[in-house]
Amino acid sequence: MEFWDKVIGFFWGGESLPLLLMVLCIWAMLFHFRRDERASLANTVAFFFVCLFGQFIAGLLHALDLVRAASVAQEVFVIGAGVAVIRLWGQLVFRVVLPAFKLTPPRITEDIFVIIAYIAWFMVRLRYAGLDLGSILATSAMITAVVAFAMQDTLGNILGGLALQLDNSVEVGDWIKVDDISGKVVDIRWRSTLVETRNWETVVFPNSQLMKNKFMVLGRRTDQPVQWRRWVWFNVGLEVAPTRVVSVVEDSILQTDIANVARNPAPNCLLMDMDDKGYARYALRYWLTDLAADDPTDAMLRWHIMSALHRAGIKPAQQGQSLHITKENEKYDEAVHQREVQLRIKTLRKVELFSQLNDAELTGLAQSLQYSPFAKGNIITRQGDERSHWLYIIINGEADVFVDLPNGKRRAVRTLGRGNFFGEMGLLTGAPRSAWVVARTDVECYRIDKEVIEVILHARPGIADEISHILVTRRAELDVVMQDLNATGAHPDLSQQRSEILATIKRFFSLGN
Repeated sequence: MEFWDKVIGFFWGGESLPLLLMVLCIWAMLFHFRRDERASLANTVAFFFVCLFGQFIAGLLHALDLVRAASVAQEVFVIGAGVAVIRLWGQLVFRVVLPAFKLTPPRITEDIFVIIAYIAWFMVRLRYAGLDLGSILATSAMITAVVAFAMQDTLGNILGGLALQLDNSVEVGDWIKVDDISGKVVDIRWRSTLVETRNWETVVFPNSQLMKNKFMVLGRRTDQPVQWRRWVWFNVGLEVAPTRVVSVVEDSILQTDIANVARNPAPNCLLMDMDDKGYARYALRYWLTDLAADDPTDAMLRWHIMSALHRAGIKPAQQGQSLHITKENEKYDEAVHQREVQLRIKTLRKVELFSQLNDAELTGLAQSLQYSPFAKGNIITRQGDERSHWLYIIINGEADVFVDLPNGKRRAVRTLGRGNFFGEMGLLTGAPRSAWVVARTDVECYRIDKEVIEVILHARPGIADEISHILVTRRAELDVVMQDLNATGAHPDLSQQRSEILATIKRFFSLGN
């Protein structure tokens, strides 16, 4: 018993139990809050218990009267246990406590404080062992000077890393551009800064290089959200007035909620140059909110620009010119045209409004259809718009219909798909749009203008009577939503509505009674 009493007395001091409990409490907190660092935490705690076991071995040596060996082993393992405790406290303070107060110092700051604590602990133990710290510091200064001279580049990188962190020149998460390389900063280490590019490359920049040379931090501005100005270029012929091009493009972009495009500052379209080859060069300038999505967002905006220009009848110009010396077969062209006309006629036959038209009238209507594409998110019609006297037939894609209710809320009515049509009241009566229609996906439509229907109605005014019946039915369906009535609710007299709509059609198209 006396042997083991000597072992325990040397190994297990009065502060051992509180220290062990403290380590276990810190471990439990870090294990709970830092799930992603459990492996590193386990290594630190394991090292602490190894040092405890080493102190037990020192107690055995002391019981065996190996006093010198026991003292050395005891001091080594006490220093090791202190290092583990300092490491745990550093993780607790910098990774749990400070983030709880919305403070997130860089990792290198934690390393600096932990290293300083290591050195202080090491000095305390040396002083406790009876060594003269003055001579140790003098010797350390000489060694440090020699090491510093031999490791100039390494020290330059370390000091560069410290400077980058302390003055916030660049932070983890920033997008930077160095020469022709741009990417996201994912880590700032003692010697280097790691940058991940869009090409899934990790570029390692020595910290001294970043301190000595110019680099750009993309998208960062004082007291402003992270966003980066981008340009999307396109060409249009000089015969089109620039004010019209700018208006068409800006109206389409500003009315659409496009992912990763900032609302403030708002996108704007500019005339940038005019070429002697017959085209004007334009640019849509916008601010990107997710710097990793530059190419997809540019592509989406190009599609919005292209569809807007197409709807407005503006053809984008090409920079290059090519000479075609192959004469197209006229019969082939005619066959392609007739096939397209037949597809349009097939589409029109599915539209209830045109069920009374004969083959000749359908053919004339099919040839006058205007192809109108819309990008996802585009507003196709606006509730209350009084200028849109045309009808759309969806040939591909889907669009959502919404109405603004009297109580100020907006309600979804239905989703339109291929073969559905809308805008008939504006086309046939000149009435304001009764609902919002927004492209749910990319949508392709045929557009029918008032002038086309006017020709048909003047040729056969009797068609207006059948059309008025269809309009009344569709209007009643929308009234159910607008008035918030159920299917059995009270409605105005449909026959009276039909008479009123018929009179409106005749007045709108100047038809005789």
